[in-house]
Amino acid sequence: MTISSMTGYARASGTGHGVAWQWDLKSVNGKAFDARFRLPTGMDQLEAPSRILLANSIKRGNLQVALTLTHDDTSETVKLNENLLEQVINVGEKLRKRLNGPPLQAELLLAVRGVMEAASPVQSPDVMEARDKEILASLSVAIAALVKNRNEEGAKLKTIFAANIDQIEVLTNAARDNPWRKPETIKARLKLQVEKLLETGTSLDPQRLHQEAILASTRNDVQEEIDRLTAHISSARDLLKAREPVGRKLDFLAQEFNREANTMCSKAADVSLTHIGLELKTVIDQLREQVQNIE
Repeated sequence: MTISSMTGYARASGTGHGVAWQWDLKSVNGKAFDARFRLPTGMDQLEAPSRILLANSIKRGNLQVALTLTHDDTSETVKLNENLLEQVINVGEKLRKRLNGPPLQAELLLAVRGVMEAASPVQSPDVMEARDKEILASLSVAIAALVKNRNEEGAKLKTIFAANIDQIEVLTNAARDNPWRKPETIKARLKLQVEKLLETGTSLDPQRLHQEAILASTRNDVQEEIDRLTAHISSARDLLKAREPVGRKLDFLAQEFNREANTMCSKAADVSLTHIGLELKTVIDQLREQVQNIE
């Protein structure tokens, strides 16, 4: 399985048994699988099997599923709503007598909304079952198209994500090789700071200076953060090769990346290392934004 995006759109249509139909599927980001249906009146029986078909192919995302149904004009008949017509006539006659108006006209009565209705012929259970089966088959076509669309978008996201990981690796290596992390550099910097503080040219006890340099090096050492970042880079690349949806795992990993970058910035004893940490945070923010789209 390739990396799949949670955003996509697909459409499929068909005709048969006196009707024409069209499925419209739209998918956006979501924490879990959630499908919301908009079905024509009298087609609620399709929701349960449609939900199963979707869940079999899509594991995560908010989906809007719409079905439009149009009856063949040749299969429709005209139906007279006699109860409504009788009420309209009674009200019309009362008003006509009160105003001493002209006789009621049939064409005006029939033009009242609801008096004349288009009616579809009553179909047998076998015909309805066959129709529903074909409509669901069209839904399967739409789902396949949606999955393809999401996979194509996912391939683009994978490329961006892999580039972000490569950049994180470059910055992690730069932090690892930063010259200000070397003990002799820390020792020299500490000696200079102490001499400025004492404002004296007298030499300091080499043994004490060495101990203080070790303590400062320990406090400001970011090796643990570098090691964890390196491990996270390897994990991220493994997830990009996984055969199951990995969006949640990548989201968690992005949070771990951010935590290590924050710690590196807080422990950095030199501005050059701080700059590396800030660049890491920028790249990680870009990565986290992309992860939100991955199934």
